[in-house]
Amino acid sequence: MIEKIAEPLEDLIIELMKLPSVGPKSAQRLAFHFANTDKKDIDKLCHALIGIKEKLFKCSICGNFSESKICKICSDKSRINDIICVVGDFRDLIAIEKSHAYKGKYHILGGLISPSDGIGPENLNIKSLEDRIENEKVQELIIATNPNVNGETTALYLAKIMSKYKIKMTRIAYGLPVGYNLEYADDITISRAIIGRREI
Repeated sequence: MIEKIAEPLEDLIIELMKLPSVGPKSAQRLAFHFANTDKKDIDKLCHALIGIKEKLFKCSICGNFSESKICKICSDKSRINDIICVVGDFRDLIAIEKSHAYKGKYHILGGLISPSDGIGPENLNIKSLEDRIENEKVQELIIATNPNVNGETTALYLAKIMSKYKIKMTRIAYGLPVGYNLEYADDITISRAIIGRREI
């Protein structure tokens, strides 16, 4: 890969380049940073990375990351039980939680419908969402997928298949620009999008 570079550094650079949004230059900077970092700090990082594989699970109800079978949001008795906010992934849930505008429960799809990437409805956690609607006396489903092509495709698909349940379905308001991702929006924008949601 790079001439005259120590093999351990080269191996690390190759592994770092597998991370999202990390190109060759970023990988090199990170590798050299780690090479100059104290071993105790490297050990802490390694311990944290191993921890997410050994101690982190998916919530059996909503699909959120959790240290136990049921996540802290699903087990929180102060949350509103009959409203479910459907998001694409964990990052969207975090963005909405930071806004403090929503007090219901969540359901993580584990992605968005994207034919170009080979992701169809069968690849998402939709069946478990239907099970929840049937078993949890859900009154409202808020579809909070990103306002881009994949997010809109997913929202329309969900609206169509969930219409048989005769529950209120809303879509987050367009305080979010079209093509924008929830995880990058500020708290006020997300708060307005949740409060101003529209029925679909």
